[in-house]
Amino acid sequence: MTGRSLALLALAGLLAADPAYSAAPAESVCVQCHGGQPGKLGAPVKEWAGSVHQRHGISCHDCHGGDPSDYANAMSPERGFLGAPDYAQVPEFCGRCHVGVLADYRQSAHGRKVAQGGAQCVVCHGNHAVREASLELINERDCSRCHEYGRAAEIRQALAETDARLLAMSGEFERLQRLGGSVDALKGKLFDLRNRFHRVFHSVEVEKVRNETGKVQAELALMQEQVDAYDRQAARRKLWGGVAAGLLVLLGVVLLQVRHTYAEEERGD
Repeated sequence: MTGRSLALLALAGLLAADPAYSAAPAESVCVQCHGGQPGKLGAPVKEWAGSVHQRHGISCHDCHGGDPSDYANAMSPERGFLGAPDYAQVPEFCGRCHVGVLADYRQSAHGRKVAQGGAQCVVCHGNHAVREASLELINERDCSRCHEYGRAAEIRQALAETDARLLAMSGEFERLQRLGGSVDALKGKLFDLRNRFHRVFHSVEVEKVRNETGKVQAELALMQEQVDAYDRQAARRKLWGGVAAGLLVLLGVVLLQVRHTYAEEERGD
């Protein structure tokens, strides 16, 4: 085997070991089958592509059950296939993963009326083209399909400032990390806080939203104090680093002067 062949084999091994070059996960048989079908049978795959579920690796079988590796048994109840839930059962269906959100939803005006046609998960988030929880979901066009927008607008206004502060805090942690700060623990706390905050979206009660956002903002204020403390410490290190550098420069000048003086004295002798 030539040196070039060995080099190519080594390169292939390195690329195979690198996640960035490794093969993408195999599609489930659900996606393979429905993806090529026309009309409503193929629509779920097209809607799912690009959804928050698809971006996080959640596929058909994660929600609907079944065997994603076997065409013949993909929809077999013996393999855990569940199919699509009835309208009022959708919250329980989604709540198998979104446990905390389900608890808040059940207590909300939407959840208390779901048996009578109250809004459930897919009404706001979509069924296959699932949209993640964000302020963009609270808008006059969508909310007005079922009721007046007034209360929803109040909730969005109460949430907006906190949502912006969460985003800003995430940016602060990224900045500190680039500076070499150890912020993994803080980023974990922020992740938990953001999830808790997003649960509030589902309460659809103005006073509860205001109370909970107040608590979240209080915790954000404590995080900001930690960021400020890190910045002050970094500024002190920078100051003392500058002082140390200045002293070294001064010492160098003094040594050069001493050397120059010593050289002149030697020439005089």
